[in-house]
Amino acid sequence: MTGPRVVALGGGHGLAASLRAARRYAGDITAVVSVADDGGSSGRLRAALPDLPAPGDVRRCLSALADDDSPLGQSLEHRFAEGDELLGGHAFGNLLLAALAQQVGFTAAVEEVGRLVGAAGRVLPATTGPVALEGWLAGARPDAARVVGQVAVQNACGVSRLGLVPADAGSPDAVADAILAADQVLVGPGSLFTSVLAAAIVPAVREALAATSATRVYVANLRPQVPETEGFTLSDHVRALAEHHVAVDVVLCRTGLGGGRGTAAAGHGTALDGVRVVEAEVADDRGLVHQPERLATALAALV
Repeated sequence: MTGPRVVALGGGHGLAASLRAARRYAGDITAVVSVADDGGSSGRLRAALPDLPAPGDVRRCLSALADDDSPLGQSLEHRFAEGDELLGGHAFGNLLLAALAQQVGFTAAVEEVGRLVGAAGRVLPATTGPVALEGWLAGARPDAARVVGQVAVQNACGVSRLGLVPADAGSPDAVADAILAADQVLVGPGSLFTSVLAAAIVPAVREALAATSATRVYVANLRPQVPETEGFTLSDHVRALAEHHVAVDVVLCRTGLGGGRGTAAAGHGTALDGVRVVEAEVADDRGLVHQPERLATALAALV
């Protein structure tokens, strides 16, 4: 397939949505995935295997890119029924990645699962090792200003700044190489702090984003995520990216969310200067999730 080289970064269901859209117009796809999750199946595995980066968001991306005819690809999202003390609640793909990681290392395990499921692109963890998120709350008391862990950040209201532990977490060399070689980099959609920024503030990712000649597109969420971004406007999202030194060129949002303005800077203050806003019908008919074909059409027009 011919087409642009597309890199999508983030985590969770939002990144999977971008990948399903990119499959429809890209000639080469790379996902750069946050591995900071500490909840659910990923959290349980990280507690048992402290050197394991969170596998859950990586698994979702492998599922989104897997060959439609791959039985193994279809099984990655299989979740064992609750009630079993050992397996209950675990996704099969998480267990597979954890087992392979103990044999060949996490990055190589991700590559191997991608090969086995016939993935239509490459999936890379944003960091080579496990990381934790730390968030600082705006206006909080000094003794309550910091929350640690993805679940804690996601459940906090008023996070204004995000960091990583360790702050200098390293990335596979292929992460920067892919971003620098891309024609388009998709940032989001997804939870602003716990998915998007969790991947984008990784040092190698942020530096490559600043240096790439690709068009950097922030795909806005369809609605706020409560409580993480409760009350946030589109301007607040773009401002948060800028405050974390995450460079974007274009914001793609659903029709009506951008206020009908040609650029986000118009009427919104200097923090958004130079960032173009494009509105498009990217949601499904219910307005609940990004619809892959519609999102693909909008993104292809921005390459």
